[in-house]
Amino acid sequence: MTAQPAASRQEPGPGDPPAADRPAADPTAGGPGADPSPPRRGRHRRRRRRIAAGAVFLAATGGAAAAGLGLGGTGDPAGAADGDLPPATAEVTRGTLVDTRSADAELGHGPATGAAARTDGTLTELPRAGARVTRGEALYELDDEPVTLLYGDLPAYRALAPGAEGTDVAQLERNLSALGYTGFTVDDAYSGATAAAVRDWQADLGAGATGRVEPGQVVFAPGPVVVASVDAQRGDLVAPGADVLTYTGTDVAVTAELDVADRRLARRGAKAGVELPDGRTVRGTVAEVSVRTRPADGEQEARTVVEVVVRLEGAEARKAASAYDEAGVHVDFTAGRRENVLTVPVAALLALAEGGFGVEVVTDGTTRYVPVETGLFAGGRVEVSGEGLTAGTKVGMPR
Repeated sequence: MTAQPAASRQEPGPGDPPAADRPAADPTAGGPGADPSPPRRGRHRRRRRRIAAGAVFLAATGGAAAAGLGLGGTGDPAGAADGDLPPATAEVTRGTLVDTRSADAELGHGPATGAAARTDGTLTELPRAGARVTRGEALYELDDEPVTLLYGDLPAYRALAPGAEGTDVAQLERNLSALGYTGFTVDDAYSGATAAAVRDWQADLGAGATGRVEPGQVVFAPGPVVVASVDAQRGDLVAPGADVLTYTGTDVAVTAELDVADRRLARRGAKAGVELPDGRTVRGTVAEVSVRTRPADGEQEARTVVEVVVRLEGAEARKAASAYDEAGVHVDFTAGRRENVLTVPVAALLALAEGGFGVEVVTDGTTRYVPVETGLFAGGRVEVSGEGLTAGTKVGMPR
């Protein structure tokens, strides 16, 4: 704090009463004879409470407003040195700062995909919920003919017959080859040899051996599937577009919903920690991020959410999680990470009078205020940089 100027001494003038008859100076009046400054400790504590209040507010709001803040001035709000020690201190440390956010999630196989009828017909066979279906097996039957699961990312969108060319042809031929059918070249051309292999395949399925593949005869999925729900009944007459069933992949996955404002937490490829019901934590990777609108349910209005799918890493993690299908879990998303940075407790931050933030450095029984730039906030600590700050430097803390 800036010292007050000492009061000047005055000699008695003509007509002034003798010194013994003059009233004693009031030490609080601020005039001649007053104490040149109030007790420094009391002033210091009042200043510290005012400054620390800003840091408390900053901590309560997560520090988002201060992240990366550049200070506008470098003046000491109370002088270059205060001389009065704070009630407590903490050390500046160097290390890795990780900001995580936790979200409730569900353990399962990821979001479900719908399988709708592509043609008119009667459902003559349906799977049970939870059934596993692999390549070449019937997902369901329509008019006593199978709708077969094949692997691929491109949905069936047209009839395939001799003369057709394209990536969908190559996708079909790869499946035929994987199922053991030969005599054709796997390429993007639907040849007569391809048609012959298709007829053999259709005959083995018990379907009409036409050598032509209609869109309603196959469903393409990235891999094996698990039937999540069956939305129709055997014997139902369906029209194109009617929902038949939904399915998921077979890999263990965690699905979480975040508010749109928290979209930054989930980046494809980002690492995440998944806490299982037994308390174990396994590692995962964000595999899918999509924005969905949840319809109103009578009590809650329609809302937009960010749906995040986390795939577990490693066979051991997947095995551990498989015992808790559809159980509630917690996912820790990494919102930010800073390595090899200096940090202090958030409570050590002081709001400087001229703007910005600082810390009170304690050295050899004296203190000084050092302006700092703040970075990532996490776990009650904040990344800081400032003149002369090093690991081990002691900074003031509130009681």
